Amino acid sequence: MPESINYARRRFLGSATAALGAARLGVIGSAVQQMACAALTERDEGTLPSLTGATQWLNSPPLTPAGLRGKVVLVDFWTYTCINWLRTLPYVRAWDAKYREQGLVVIGAHTPEFPFEKDIDNVRWAAKEMDVNYPIAVDSDYGVWRAFDNNYWPAVYVADVNGRIRFHHFGEGAYGDIEKVIQRLLSEGGRKIDSELVKVTPRGLEVAADYGTLKSPESYLGYEKAEAFASDALQDAPRAYTVPRLSLNQWGLAGNWTVKGGASALNAANGKLVYRFHARDVNLIMGVPPGAQPVRFTVKVDGKPPGVAHGTDVDDQGNGTATRQRTYQLVRLQTRITDREFEIQFAEPGVEVFCFTFG
Repeated sequence: MPESINYARRRFLGSATAALGAARLGVIGSAVQQMACAALTERDEGTLPSLTGATQWLNSPPLTPAGLRGKVVLVDFWTYTCINWLRTLPYVRAWDAKYREQGLVVIGAHTPEFPFEKDIDNVRWAAKEMDVNYPIAVDSDYGVWRAFDNNYWPAVYVADVNGRIRFHHFGEGAYGDIEKVIQRLLSEGGRKIDSELVKVTPRGLEVAADYGTLKSPESYLGYEKAEAFASDALQDAPRAYTVPRLSLNQWGLAGNWTVKGGASALNAANGKLVYRFHARDVNLIMGVPPGAQPVRFTVKVDGKPPGVAHGTDVDDQGNGTATRQRTYQLVRLQTRITDREFEIQFAEPGVEVFCFTFG
């Protein structure tokens, strides 16, 4: 990520009722995601910026503002590990499916947060796995991001048939408002549109957070942005760690790990990562580097297999396998939400862990 983009923490925009979680400059959500990083406006905000900063395109030849005249254009900034964006995806897919033939063009601008998200094979995998079938501007050098002067994942910009940006929204939520703008701009362009709003059935990582019980923030696992690590990290060198007693939202390591700037990497078998959390969902951005062997892992909650509380990437005994670098859904609690201890143990070395997110 360019040096000109800093990692300042959350900015709060708008009111609590309008605001939902967004990730700003590499920061995924917060303990108060329902109030963070969101804005909703409708006005003329100038012309649709150039898309020439894209390093390549998927699902489409390169698109230009001039070539898009006569279409309503929705530009959606995403990065495939972002939990906030993943929760918006069912709606973006549904808008593309419903309104494409009516004159809507959805463009997903994939601007990476983590280095592995610049790997075009990973982006291709994510697009296929997540059914992102609309045009993708691969924005690995942040050219499109800068052209829009954007600061958030997810961020939606909607332009009318004359190429004027009429609306933007940062963060989760406001899906009905966004769709009504799409309908209105299509109608202004001469299309006959029914006013019924799309209905979606989110699954897995796409399910909205339970903000009423969410008390754990995202937590990065490399020393550049880590918070609440319960031990002293030896930077960029192997070290044997033990997990001390954890307070809420603290995390620790057990076994031989190397804490790097953007991740922690396991050097020996049977290493553990432990987090004291308060949330319905536990997600972990992790994986093995390209070409490395998969790593088996086991998840426990309060020292026991998760059972019916297992996420989509583990079974009821907590067993799973870390392969591609992505977001893994590990826990979805079905009972009363309270302070609990999450533990993941890796049977083999080689895994890298980047960031916890919660829901």
